[in-house]
Amino acid sequence: MAEQFDVIVIGSGPGGYVCAIRAAQLGMKVACVEKRATLGGTCLNVGCIPSKALLQSSENFHALGHSFAQHGIIAKEIGFDLPTIMSRKDEVVGANVKGVEFLFKKNKVTWLKGAAQFTAANQIEVAGTAYSAKHIVIATGSESVALPGVEVDETHIVTSTGAIALANVPRHLVVIGGGYIGLELGSVWRRLGAQVTVVEYLDRLVPTMDGEIATAFQKILAKLGLKFKLGTKVTGAKKHDNGVSLTLEPAKGGAAETLEADIVLVAIGRRANTDQLGLEKIGVALDERGRVKTDGHFATNVPGIYAIGDVIAGPMLAHKAEEEGVALAEIFAGQAGHVNYGAIPGVVYTWPEVASVGKTEEELKAEGIAYKVGKFPFMANGRARAMGDTDGFVKLLADKTTDRLLGAHIIGPDAGTMIAELVLAIEFGASAEDVARTSHAHPTLNEAIKEAALAVDGRALHI
Repeated sequence: MAEQFDVIVIGSGPGGYVCAIRAAQLGMKVACVEKRATLGGTCLNVGCIPSKALLQSSENFHALGHSFAQHGIIAKEIGFDLPTIMSRKDEVVGANVKGVEFLFKKNKVTWLKGAAQFTAANQIEVAGTAYSAKHIVIATGSESVALPGVEVDETHIVTSTGAIALANVPRHLVVIGGGYIGLELGSVWRRLGAQVTVVEYLDRLVPTMDGEIATAFQKILAKLGLKFKLGTKVTGAKKHDNGVSLTLEPAKGGAAETLEADIVLVAIGRRANTDQLGLEKIGVALDERGRVKTDGHFATNVPGIYAIGDVIAGPMLAHKAEEEGVALAEIFAGQAGHVNYGAIPGVVYTWPEVASVGKTEEELKAEGIAYKVGKFPFMANGRARAMGDTDGFVKLLADKTTDRLLGAHIIGPDAGTMIAELVLAIEFGASAEDVARTSHAHPTLNEAIKEAALAVDGRALHI
């Protein structure tokens, strides 16, 4: 007879493990299925966490060589040890995944080791053993989208998984895709000495980002040394002894060209991991992109089966998955779990960072919403000057009639941390005036947010 649980979560990424822990906190008997040797999913093992460790190491090295001199810190001979950088990255990953394992033990969540297959609507099989539950949650995450004609081998043509584990700094890294992942990893290897070329099918980077921010972002990345081929598609790749020859064509038609690289990073997006679960056996409906269809309470069309995170519609972000995991666990407990998708921030962890929440200016125009804009540059912020990090600005968008904050966009130092204030403002329906009237400590980077809020009403004080 199958062992019975109240909740079984399939996948231990940020959405899955948080859902499992919250359900256990609420008194349920919970199991979480994970086929990796460690918990944490893509994010903790080969995604968010290791990439941020590499970003930090490469930023430290770059700062020592390029910006520390202005602080009177002189290093005549500098270098880096790539094996040590990689070893530190692995240690950071290890600490995080062990932390999840500790939390499972603390909250009495059972780890079912292996891959899950549905055998019935309320039953799965893991490593030859059957388990059943009143609620089964699909939280299996996503994987890199393949590009026809460019076959990944994780040696010369890599996904993000291979790009965080290179044994040597590439001479020329070509990044296919101008989104968050490609730009973050491209900046890592650029700072460590690689020539980096970003090839993007569209005529701009990060298409979901506010256009003005994206334009400024490209200029800053160009200062770092990244090169761009926008409006360009990759139609083929040929491996040879010295690397890879890519065939490029203009997206709108034209003559083809060849681009040589020793490493190619394919980062054109991610797809839901839904094809190894046996969903077709039990009739779980998928959408046209292979994602699990769910209602407003994360339920699928099959009673007792739910889905959260990258496998359902919406931005593929770890913190979005976490919010869904908590909300769903609370729904199971009879509470009013809910996620406000209008207040989910997005961050690009380059340096400077880029962060946004809510509507872009392009979206407001398309929706016919009258709005006001307030902007303030970090060049005029005292703390940014003291740090020597004055690139970028804060941009706020507010309803022209009500002054309610509709969107917030930051490109600058620590933007990913600073955006939290504006996420909270949007979550609580605050106006630009509310933000402007809030006291901000001096001198802090956050004062740029206050000034941008003042600028919405045309009364910024320091510019």
